Amino acid sequence: MPDLIIITVIIAVLFDVSNGWNDSANAIATVVSTRVLSPLAAVLLAAAMNIAGAFATTAVAKTIGKGVVDPTGITTTVVAAALLSGFCWNWAMTILGMPVSASHALIGSLMGAATAHGGLEVLNAAGLKKIFTALLISPPIGMLFGYLLMKLLLRAFGASSPGALNKHFG
Repeated sequence: MPDLIIITVIIAVLFDVSNGWNDSANAIATVVSTRVLSPLAAVLLAAAMNIAGAFATTAVAKTIGKGVVDPTGITTTVVAAALLSGFCWNWAMTILGMPVSASHALIGSLMGAATAHGGLEVLNAAGLKKIFTALLISPPIGMLFGYLLMKLLLRAFGASSPGALNKHFG
């Protein structure tokens, strides 16, 4: 059993690294390519914010921990299988250049591993409904807020010259 726990921790680190492969481009590429921050400063800032975010709230962890699968259906083997599956999915999508959500990969992997171990009855329908509802309504809400924010920015700064904007925001 201790060997399986060590292996599970190693797989968890691999999964976390695969998450970073995808998040790093979104988090730091723009500020590095526009020379707002140096690569080192951007990586350090991203690392600090990820650590701070982990301590800020546990709502996502609680939802995944109790909202996806009945905790009695979770074993070390189930966790290891879910993490390995999520890592493989993240790795494959990254290699193919496809967008991927590590959180959703982990949720799907956990659902599959737990179902393989304990059957469909270990799935938490209420928690999954909340997750899938958010998954479906997030893109249209994001589009709406993105549209409104862009309109606001264009109204506020659309007539300004690039030089004046770079002087204040660069």
